[in-house]
Amino acid sequence: MKSRLLLLGIAFALTTVPQAQQPTARPPKLVVLLMVDQMRADYVDRFKSDWNGGLKRLVSRGAWFRHAAYPYLSTVTCTGHATVSSGAWPHTHGMVQNAWWDRDGKKTVTCTEDPNAKDIGYGQPTTGGDSGYRLEVPSFADEMRRQLSAHVVSLSLKDRSAIMLAGHGGDAVTWLNAAFDGWATSSAFAASTVPEVKAFVDANPIDADYGKTWSRLLPESRYQSADDVPGEAPPRGWTRWFPHVLKGAGVAPDADFHVQWERSPYADAYLGRFAAALVEALRLGKHERSDLLAVSFSSLDLAGHAFGPDSQEVQDMLAQLDRTLGTLFDRIDALVGRDAYVVALTSDHGVTSIPEQLARAGKDGGRINGIAIVDRIEQRAQAALGPGKYVARLLTNDLYFEPGVYDRLKATPGALQAVIDVANASPGIERVFRRDELVNIAASKDALVQAAALSFFPGRSGDLILAPKAGWMSGAIGTTHGSANADDQRVPILFMGSGIKAGEHSERVTPADVTPTLAALCGITMPKAEGHAIAAALK
Repeated sequence: MKSRLLLLGIAFALTTVPQAQQPTARPPKLVVLLMVDQMRADYVDRFKSDWNGGLKRLVSRGAWFRHAAYPYLSTVTCTGHATVSSGAWPHTHGMVQNAWWDRDGKKTVTCTEDPNAKDIGYGQPTTGGDSGYRLEVPSFADEMRRQLSAHVVSLSLKDRSAIMLAGHGGDAVTWLNAAFDGWATSSAFAASTVPEVKAFVDANPIDADYGKTWSRLLPESRYQSADDVPGEAPPRGWTRWFPHVLKGAGVAPDADFHVQWERSPYADAYLGRFAAALVEALRLGKHERSDLLAVSFSSLDLAGHAFGPDSQEVQDMLAQLDRTLGTLFDRIDALVGRDAYVVALTSDHGVTSIPEQLARAGKDGGRINGIAIVDRIEQRAQAALGPGKYVARLLTNDLYFEPGVYDRLKATPGALQAVIDVANASPGIERVFRRDELVNIAASKDALVQAAALSFFPGRSGDLILAPKAGWMSGAIGTTHGSANADDQRVPILFMGSGIKAGEHSERVTPADVTPTLAALCGITMPKAEGHAIAAALK
């Protein structure tokens, strides 16, 4: 119920608002767009007393919007980054999940997979090819480049995060390779390695952090939860309690070390130094018009999946990120000018508490058994249509039938509803939607229908869409996100700097409003955006 009221409260944001903008008197020389992967809105209230650096500066000197939320179902990384970047919803930008079932190719494809691109490694081998070609609308970065000839840098540990923030081009679009042991870009963004990126990577090897220890930054009494809590699922080589040593198998940097590294504050600190170095090397903020630095910090998400939102690790990760952002802002102050740039910070989604911890607290929660759901649907379909295999794949919320099966079920009286009924009766499922229900819905008074419809893109989304109950998830260990429930939807939105009016705000806004607000500051248009500029943030 709480989630549904939240969705209804932000329904005003679902209509397109005209995007014509008048340039501000002094547009920012640099736009800094920050994403903190899996940062729930309540983290600011819970942990802000721990902060003395960049996060504190954003909260105390910026515009803080306390009631921001995604109004859709597919609260996952690629979808959230694309929404912030484009100002549009998944039903428009097309990024419905991190990956989906390609019906023609009969395979799973990632949201960045591009058969016409080739990834380029910085000293380490790479495979495959990635780009933003599946993103159906221009990003904010695309419009900055088109309208202002802006220089664009986009960085993240995750390919989908860096690419969605960049869109379809950029001067230095960089992410960790599939082995997590080196950096990469692709032929969609550069013909070869970018010299300024290569210089930093060569001088700052990831393996220099081998053997370091992630210890608590704060006094032990400051932590709001126990250190060792049931349900936590640390990576191999770590325990459920501090300290966490980055040593992999303990002989030399290996795959286990790299998995540990990206789940530690050392990865965020590296990304912060990387960003500052590229601001200097590429002279961002020194050109005639506004430039863009986009950075997505992934380590909170990776640690959050393992340890959960009620862990000491999450609290400590944010305290350490506060330091990293403070150092980054200080460097941009020196390079660009304290009043010459604007910062926006938000997240791509929140996260649900670990189900075992919810159960211990007497709350509803659990793990959805996707294999069992598919088995029951197969049995019901076979009863209606005869022997055969009818389900192609279940991916997150999306169930895909084999070609022609959906239409056969519809044509057989009662068959499709019988399949829906068996899925709907599965533990952890709130409701099941047919694809026909979700096409071309401009608005609905049913908030969950609206959430599913905003996430639906014909051809990419499933034939059936499964909406989880609050507290339930498909992940086998740790925790995850990807529902229309408030813990997954609510995120912070913070602005600071040039053209921003400081203050704390209670109006309901959405992450799709972030880049239209930045566009207003820069005097550019975003014709495909469905969000709107937040007037309360602007001077």
